Order: sequence, then C-alpha cells, then structure tokens
Amino acid sequence: MNIIVMKFGGTSVGSTKRIQEVAKRVEEKVNAGYKCVVVLSAMGKTTDQLVHLAKELNEQPSPREMDMLLTTGEQISIALLSVALHQKNIEARSFTGWQAGIVTDKVHGKAVVHEVKTDALLESLEKGEVAVVAGFQGVTDKGEITTLGRGGSDTTAVTLAAALQAEYCEIYTDVTGVYTADPRVVKQAQKIEEISYEEMLELARLGAGVLHPRSVECALSHKVKLVVRSSFEKVPGTWIKEQDQMEESLQVRGIAHDMDVARIKLLGLPNRQNILAELFTALADAHINVDIIVQSEHQVDQMSVAFSISEAEAEAAQKVLLAKQSILGFQDMLFEGGLAKVSAVGVGMMTRPGVAANMFACLSEANITVKMVSTSEIKLSCVIERDKAIEATQSLHRYFGLGADSKVSV
Repeated sequence: MNIIVMKFGGTSVGSTKRIQEVAKRVEEKVNAGYKCVVVLSAMGKTTDQLVHLAKELNEQPSPREMDMLLTTGEQISIALLSVALHQKNIEARSFTGWQAGIVTDKVHGKAVVHEVKTDALLESLEKGEVAVVAGFQGVTDKGEITTLGRGGSDTTAVTLAAALQAEYCEIYTDVTGVYTADPRVVKQAQKIEEISYEEMLELARLGAGVLHPRSVECALSHKVKLVVRSSFEKVPGTWIKEQDQMEESLQVRGIAHDMDVARIKLLGLPNRQNILAELFTALADAHINVDIIVQSEHQVDQMSVAFSISEAEAEAAQKVLLAKQSILGFQDMLFEGGLAKVSAVGVGMMTRPGVAANMFACLSEANITVKMVSTSEIKLSCVIERDKAIEATQSLHRYFGLGADSKVSV
C-alpha cells in the first residue's frame, strides 16, 4: 500500500472551518491514490483549557487523572474530522491512541512509546478507510491511558510512519517550514528547503518549536522521510533527510533560542568517585532533564557542580536535592532563574573551525554575558540572561549571515 501519514497541529484544527480545510487536504491525497493515516492534536487551546479546569479543583492533580482528562481533547478532533470526511463520501474511522495500538511505558505525562501494534490500522487502510488517529496518547500494557508530553502528536505521527513503513510523513503546522531562526523574532529569517536529521534534532532540542525532539529522533532512527509544511498555505515546505543526500552544508544552518532556562549550583559537594552518578540519578529518577553541566574543583576533597534545567522543573529539582542533601553531602545550593539559551547549529561546524570564536565575539560586541557553554560536533549553546535572548538571537543570525539579504561567509 502507498501509505502516508499526515499530522495536523492544534491551530490547523482550531475550528470547524479549519477541520473542513484539513478534510480537503486529505481528500487530495486520497484522490492521488494514497492510503492516509491522519494524526490530529486537540483543537486550538483545548489542552490549556483542560489543564486550567483541573487546577481550579486541585493545584496538584494526579498525573493519572490528568492523562485521562487531556486525552479527551484529541478525541474531539478525530471524531469531527471523520464526520467531515464522511460528508465528502470518504470512508474514515477514528482511533484513540490505544485503539491504534500505541503501547507506552507507565510514566504519566511523559510516556515513551515502546511498541505499535499495527493490525487495526492496517485492517482499516485495507478496507479503503482513512485512519484518523488521536495524537499525543497511548496505553500501557496494563491498560492505563498515558500521554507523550506536549508536542507529542509529532511523535505519534512519526512513530506510526515508521511502524507502517509509510512513504513519508507530513507535519502540517502554522508555519511554512523550518527557518534559520524563529521568524517571529528575526524578520530576516529564511525558510530552509532541506535540513539533516541531526541538525533538525539539535534545533528541536534547543528551542525551535516546529517539531518535537522525540519525533525527530524517531525519524532519524527509522529513516522516515519527513516534511514540515503549512496547513494554511499551499507552498513547498522543509524536508528533513539524511546528510549524504544533501548539498554541502553551511557552517551554521540556524539559530535557536530557549526562554525556559534556570541554573542550579551545588557548593561543597564531596569529591568522591560516584558522587556525580548519585546526584544526577536522583534527578533522573524524578524525571527531571538536565542540560549543561559544569564541574569545578576548589579543594582536593570538595567540588562545585552547576547545571541548567528547564525553569518549569526548577522547583521540583530543588525539592529533590534538598531531600537528598544529607546523602549527597553538599554544603549549599544556589538557584538562578530568568535565564535563556541561544544556540548555533550546523553540520558544517564539524569541518570548519571558528564558530565558537565568532559566536563569543558577537555576544561580546552586544555586551551579553555568557554564563554557561555547551558544545557538540554540530552545535554551540550559551546560557545568558533571558532579557538578552531576543537581541542575542537577532545578532547571531545577522553575524553568521543567515538573513534573506545575505549569504553565510564564515
């Protein structure tokens, strides 16, 4: 079967009029001979509204009950699209995540997909139906409903594309593709016609909100052909593909920024063999992601460790560390919020030196202080004050020549 997966985000299905437009897009693919699996997010701000309702009743609602509540949003979307397709005389059947065979681990709110049982979807496609699947959700092997975290509908779509061996997966959103920077922040940002899996994964992790990082990881792992395009305009999008299929890469492909950063520093941590393992295991057990880590030794028997995390998880991280203070043995804990991270990403960094020097020079010229630094083969990230993040993003985009009226020369 010529299977494709089409995913539409919340703004794309934000009203019945928008759902009718989605139905037209699906109709075009059906008429072109494709077997379609359509993955939907909840309508507009439905998820936010549901969270608000729960917190009116309880400031700390049960994660299990939150998953039960939040999954209802996508069920509205899939039922309405199926109704719209029926109006066009197109056979369609809606599936919740668990009906679609998406099996996850048991971590409510941040579940990871372990398996996709494709029998029900394949049976539907063989009957000539459009399979309309609720994104963002699955079920444990014990029958507990779970969600994949915000943006998890992208992960649902790519996971299904991999399991069904689809020809490609389309991610429809409110932008026309992936840009060299957030076009809402940098007016000169250019749309990128094609980008490597690795570059897209770094941009997604570093704050580019176009794709969920786990969806890109899945696409990379299973070599799923992926394209990001607009559900509002019929224009070419951005293809995410293997690096060896692309032309020679620019040194810097894009600039990303993340406004949700905080830093925790532990002073007087005992300098013993397994202390770092104990520290970060405690955070990992609480499902808290740590980003940049800086270690410094001031005495033979003591050291300091600083690390960045999402500010949204800062309170939980501090509670975990204070509860473990007697075991970990640190003397003091310092917290700094109001931070951001700006990053330059590009596969071309691997073969062309100078990105770090240029990035630090740019930030220095703008009088922006760098608090932490993280590097990999294809990215360089700096933690800075949050109120300087927009200026830094604009300056770096201009400095590396990524604007519509210039070319990269470094």
